[in-house]
Amino acid sequence: MAGVPDSVRGEIPVAYVVLAAPIDAATLTTRCREKLASFKVPREFIVVEKLPRNAMGKLQKNLLNKSTFPGN
Repeated sequence: MAGVPDSVRGEIPVAYVVLAAPIDAATLTTRCREKLASFKVPREFIVVEKLPRNAMGKLQKNLLNKSTFPGN
């Protein structure tokens, strides 16, 4: 999950997901609402082929920007 700029809240959560099987956003939202606090529930789910990782295998959140990450 990463934050994207928002004019009202400053930043909102967005989830980048790699899907093994098709699933709709409503199901993902429902599942997140059951497990997370309301302010942590992603406002959008972006499906990507793979997540950008560095040589150590750590997630590179700075590359998850919609305009720069080619998986969107």
